[in-house]
Amino acid sequence: MDWILLRGLTREQAHWGEFPQRLQLVFPEHRFHLVDLPGTGVHFRESSPDTIVGIREAVRRQIAHIPKPFSVMALSMGGMVALDWAQHAPEGEIQHLVLINTSSGFSPFWQRLRPGAWPKLVRLLARRELFDRERDLLRLTSNRVPPLELVKQWYRIQRQRPVGFRNAGRQIAAAARFKPTSKRPMPEALLLASMGDRLVHWKCSAALEQRWQWTLKLHPDAGHDLIIDDPDWIIRQLMAWLSR
Repeated sequence: MDWILLRGLTREQAHWGEFPQRLQLVFPEHRFHLVDLPGTGVHFRESSPDTIVGIREAVRRQIAHIPKPFSVMALSMGGMVALDWAQHAPEGEIQHLVLINTSSGFSPFWQRLRPGAWPKLVRLLARRELFDRERDLLRLTSNRVPPLELVKQWYRIQRQRPVGFRNAGRQIAAAARFKPTSKRPMPEALLLASMGDRLVHWKCSAALEQRWQWTLKLHPDAGHDLIIDDPDWIIRQLMAWLSR
């Protein structure tokens, strides 16, 4: 089975860290493809579309060479792209869908971006020193104390493939305007959410569970970046879900 992995707002494939290698060890028969959203990673010089539809189409062009069907695992804004993709994909193109700490227009704006995060994000944007900005971003998205080496790694990523202010703004606009259609995209999907998420309320995932009767699993204390805070928990949930 081929998996497409999508990261979130202004993040790229390098931000997955060692998680893909962990997945490969547990699922040796699967193939995992890390795909960057336009304006990030290997595409950082490109202009990002300002709609989820536009981002989704750019992602689909990137993976045209990968045999279908495939499965998609996506975090945060990447989850919006994956959800929109699933709603518009030809029947049978997407086999499994895993959404992590994502949100949609089905939830009120104060759940999609929790009020307590607003002043922190404003301070982040005002940060001139790149190292401090990446450190503070980690502190906001993770509920674990970020090790210095991880901060350095994120700093190097941004130095090598910087996400410009304009592209960040276009991605924010795309995420803010995203509302799925009422169409149930798949009979089943796996929703993973963190009860300790200080950016996106876990009830955004619960709204999708209630609307389409999907499977929701809640982590008791991880932050928004569940990939950093508890990657093994994600893998355990995925193993249990796929074995059903």
